[in-house]
Amino acid sequence: MTNLSENLLALADIPGTTIFTGAQARKGFQLNHCCMSLMKPENRDRFRADERAYLEEWNLTPAQRDALLARDYNGMIALGGNIYFLVKIANTDGISVMQAVSTMTGLAVDDYAAMMTGGGRSPEGQRSLRANADARGAA
Repeated sequence: MTNLSENLLALADIPGTTIFTGAQARKGFQLNHCCMSLMKPENRDRFRADERAYLEEWNLTPAQRDALLARDYNGMIALGGNIYFLVKIANTDGISVMQAVSTMTGLAVDDYAAMMTGGGRSPEGQRSLRANADARGAA
């Protein structure tokens, strides 16, 4: 039987994967709380009027603030952001979740949509680093 730490280590071995642990939740608490505040129309209006001033109300790290201003969703996730909260930014910007998520893949929206309707990404190169090495060794 494996313990939780072993399971988390196995998941952390998948390229591009950020495990949303308790530590990540604590790291991103202010960022996620800020995003959730955008559920209120008056907060969205204030955010749109002056993003920098709005973000000053939150105890964000400089890196979190910069990632949010740049709409760097991958960066925000690395800094403790949770995608379920981060989509509030996309909503505030008037873009779809698909448009926001496509930026995380480096694909244009149409290319991302075609990839997803075509069955998603190939598992080649997306396995754990260990599995990728094993697959190369077997070839």
